[in-house]
Amino acid sequence: MAINNLHDFLQSYFTAHHCELIYNHDGVLTVQLTEEMDRALMNRPFYWHYIKKMGHPGDPKQLTLITNPQKRDGKCEWIHYGSPRLHQIMNHLQEHEKYTKLFEQIDTKQRTALYPWLISNIKISYQGKQKKDEMISIGLHLVNGIMKLEMMEELQHKVLQNTIPDYCYTISPMVKLHSGFKRIENVLESYVRDQDHDWAEASHKTMEEELDLVRHFYKEGSNEHEMEKEMEEIRKRYSPHITFKVVNGGIFYLQD
Repeated sequence: MAINNLHDFLQSYFTAHHCELIYNHDGVLTVQLTEEMDRALMNRPFYWHYIKKMGHPGDPKQLTLITNPQKRDGKCEWIHYGSPRLHQIMNHLQEHEKYTKLFEQIDTKQRTALYPWLISNIKISYQGKQKKDEMISIGLHLVNGIMKLEMMEELQHKVLQNTIPDYCYTISPMVKLHSGFKRIENVLESYVRDQDHDWAEASHKTMEEELDLVRHFYKEGSNEHEMEKEMEEIRKRYSPHITFKVVNGGIFYLQD
């Protein structure tokens, strides 16, 4: 899922922050940043301080990101799981918009129901000899229990707002939030279990080889304290494990 989902995530991220998509094709995304997003991502505090002091509106930059490795040309910025730019975007979301409540914008003159969805963007980290991160966007309908993947992609086709539209009303959730998060967690655990775990076996094998080398070096019990210290560091470095982290999410009221 990595490249396609990452691109969809970025497209939704910039659209949600009111950035115009100048170019969006085949893994290349050029966006016109707003002042807010330029301040958040482009690291130009002195420019904005000076321009505001002079009483000018400022000139936010355009940003081109490449998610398709085949399109890398050295001129534009390649963004991928684990890249500094993606970490910066994730940190921005965590600091400012980790949780939200939004309503689908609907132009209607009759009473229209909006249904609650619990939507979470979750980072799965596979850590061991090598590290890999994976983003999953998942939504749970809090009335009928239906679950969908790729929810960020679905949301990009909707206009969302902070207030409920005229003539609309919300349906009360049948699934409580705690239970909803538990259902999402169970789905992710099942997804992880069904994957190929050769990476974990390779990490465990490397860990045992490194531990054997340390035992051999400190043979006959010499300096046992130092040996245990080195072995613990090796276990931390190579012991395979998987973690889940909620990047952001919220309750979204959508037309059924």
